[in-house]
Amino acid sequence: MSKSGVQHVETKKGEEKEKQRRSSSLGGSAVSEKVGKEEDVAGEHDEGDEGPIDPVAEKKLVRKCDLHVLPPITILFFLAFMDRTNIGNARIQGMSEDLDMTGRSYNLALFIFFIPYILCEVPSNLIIKRVAPSTWLSLIMVLWGVATIGQGLVTNVSGLVGCRFILGIFEAGVFPADDSRYYQRYELQWRMSIFFCASVIAGAFSGLLAFAIANMSGVGGYGAWRWIFIIEGLMTVLVGLAAKFWVADWPEKAAFLTASERRMLVRRLAADTGAARMDRLDRRAARRIATDWKMYAGTLAYFGVVVTGYAGSESADAIQFFIPTILAQMNLTAAAAQIRTIPIYIAATLICLLVSLATDRLQHRYTFALAGIALATLGYVLLLCQSHVPVGVRYFALFLVVCGGYTTQPVTLAWLANDESGHYKRAVSSAVQVGFGNVGGIVASNVFFDAEQPNYWTGFGVSLAMLWVCAGACTWLYLGAKRENRRRDRGDRDWRLNEPDADNLGDDHPNWRLAT
Repeated sequence: MSKSGVQHVETKKGEEKEKQRRSSSLGGSAVSEKVGKEEDVAGEHDEGDEGPIDPVAEKKLVRKCDLHVLPPITILFFLAFMDRTNIGNARIQGMSEDLDMTGRSYNLALFIFFIPYILCEVPSNLIIKRVAPSTWLSLIMVLWGVATIGQGLVTNVSGLVGCRFILGIFEAGVFPADDSRYYQRYELQWRMSIFFCASVIAGAFSGLLAFAIANMSGVGGYGAWRWIFIIEGLMTVLVGLAAKFWVADWPEKAAFLTASERRMLVRRLAADTGAARMDRLDRRAARRIATDWKMYAGTLAYFGVVVTGYAGSESADAIQFFIPTILAQMNLTAAAAQIRTIPIYIAATLICLLVSLATDRLQHRYTFALAGIALATLGYVLLLCQSHVPVGVRYFALFLVVCGGYTTQPVTLAWLANDESGHYKRAVSSAVQVGFGNVGGIVASNVFFDAEQPNYWTGFGVSLAMLWVCAGACTWLYLGAKRENRRRDRGDRDWRLNEPDADNLGDDHPNWRLAT
């Protein structure tokens, strides 16, 4: 080929890349193009939309999203967490005696929840991308509310286990509906922590509600533990019916936004992503997702911390399940044990929110994740030595464990979300992290043995070890991200722009920088 011919080919390639870059900056995805076309037809197109986004209008838009997106998701997450962990409160209100639960039957009732929960996570995540979140969440809320009520009506262990299995099926769709697509990368931790803290507050509220319901023993011929399930299940069903009209749908169809606000939202999200898009799930995209080391590191980190702290998303919380039992064994009555769980969760909520503000502001995750692990480690050491420490110190240790777990767990979730870019890349990686990470829930449900109470050597020891599995995975994620960013800074990944799928690279795009 002649020199002029080579130059012509290179010029054509350059023009194509520039066209892709401009397309990304102006719309970002097929979805945004569709929104723009629909609004132009409606005659609502504003010529000023193509200029710089007004900072005041942008700030107002983010506040509006916060007011409409976060409250329903927070309440939903609150009820989901309460309905899967209230079994711990029911246990010390007479459930074990009434159902003749012996041996490992309680552990079976705990871990059976996670089998369908893990298996249904990815399918649910794919469904919600095709069905309006308001419709999907309303449906599954009503159904898991019915399963919760069923736990209060069972007459044997088999019935309880069956209801827990059904509960796991329908609660699997909760976390992928976090509506993170409304926010930019470093706005996500704060918002995620707000609805994540709903699970922390649920621990306090569940204890308070169980304390109040304790006086209902004998009402309608039911024990107090049955009323815990029935009342909380009814609350979920009612909120589930309202969710159809309350939960926000995806940004491009958000009814609470005006046409110009939807355009602005799509533009600011596209600007945050840049050219690192993945709008097609073809063979090359599937291979990029399956070979992404970040997804596996993030999943391992979540798996490790999930044994201790319970996330939104979706895991067994050994401490949540056993706090009421541990407190009851400290010579406290069942009612006194319930009420003393409340300060633990209030403290965890405050720390979780403060850490989320700091991580977003500093745009850094690793140090905060390790700080939470260190805090929980101290708590577990004290619990392992509890026969040599007074009751007050044991109670303080529970604060350390829960606060440490709730510091690290939301960080691991936001960290992986920050590292992944592209519609399909983030959807699949989130489902894998939450789904397979919840194998930690099965671990947590099977390491606390009644024969070891009140010391629970195995439970506390395994939970401590898993924390440091999380620490190792976080270190892997941090060092790997630093190394990859240096490579991209040197231009070592620019060759990817010549790949056939250069417009569908996701976070493999050379311009994308990984979070640390």
